[in-house]
Amino acid sequence: MDTTTTQDVIEKQPETQVTQAERTRSGRFYRPNVDIVERDDELTLWADIPGASAGDIDVSFENGQLTIHARVADRQPADTNYLLREYGTGDFYRTFQVSEAIDANRITAEYSAGVLSLHLPKVEAVRPRRINVEVK
Repeated sequence: MDTTTTQDVIEKQPETQVTQAERTRSGRFYRPNVDIVERDDELTLWADIPGASAGDIDVSFENGQLTIHARVADRQPADTNYLLREYGTGDFYRTFQVSEAIDANRITAEYSAGVLSLHLPKVEAVRPRRINVEVK
């Protein structure tokens, strides 16, 4: 029986790594909030990225690192005189370290209503499987 857990499959990068990446880029960065659910055959990750369009979201997987980067442009011209401005614009950035238990060639993504959904299928070797018991 396989004992791989979500902790073994995907690991949040320490805050310092995200902060370092943010300092190397100009502009404002946000960390999208995420939910990750483990199922027998895959992990599903949902990331809140309000105000982006699918064409402005980059998801990459390289050397075991899953990176989400989305650009959100200002919705108003630069010379807009705001009475109140609470909704920030800028880039969203988040990274996760992913183990070999994920089949990188089968990762899929979709974006709807401000939420990015990533499907991270597990490789066959780590999926739980049922073994039939035969009667003799």
